[in-house]
Amino acid sequence: MAVQSLTSRAGWMKGVGLAFPIVLGYLPVGFAYGVLADKAGLSVLNTVLMSVIVYAGSAQLIGVGLLAAGVEPLSIIVTTFIVNLRHMLMSAAISPYLKKWEKTELAAFAYELTDETFAVHATQFAAAETGKSTVFAVNMTSQIAWVTGSWLGAVAGSLITDVEPFGLDYALVAMFIALLVVQLRNRLQVGVAVLAGVLSVGFLFIGLSQWHVIVATLVAATAGTVVHQWNNK
Repeated sequence: MAVQSLTSRAGWMKGVGLAFPIVLGYLPVGFAYGVLADKAGLSVLNTVLMSVIVYAGSAQLIGVGLLAAGVEPLSIIVTTFIVNLRHMLMSAAISPYLKKWEKTELAAFAYELTDETFAVHATQFAAAETGKSTVFAVNMTSQIAWVTGSWLGAVAGSLITDVEPFGLDYALVAMFIALLVVQLRNRLQVGVAVLAGVLSVGFLFIGLSQWHVIVATLVAATAGTVVHQWNNK
């Protein structure tokens, strides 16, 4: 990886440019989150603080959705925890490129790592085309866009009486469909995804209203692991 200081102006400008496509996606989805958070009863301050402190789009959208549905806090915590377990895999994938980083730098990097920034970093790290200033510019630019979108949505939420005509209530579903589709690379993964969906609906119908997604995910993932190991014997 090219040596580059945190104060490199060229590196920061490059990072802002790399983050531009992410910004185009984060502003509207962040806006949708802000509106939905307003409908769930969150104040503008709490809505923005969640984007600053939590900064996990899928977890935030899930959280406000579950809050609006009156789900118990424990269920919200467990659900968002499982959803964000993928961050462990993303961090592990790029950790070899960060061996010489200071612990404070690693903490700051991990705090702002998202699916989209991971995709940018993985490509840049593999090509040895980026340094610390570029990395942090990508992360900070992306989060600023997300926080800005969240604030705009929270402020505008009171002006939007019905989110359905704008499709904002579908933002969470659309985000997860997109995340799912780009990760399906073989028949086993497709099978696991279908199994998880069928089980989730089935568990919901039999009365497992608050845990159906979690249980279905665990069962489907376990089945996929067993089949994968069986095929590799």
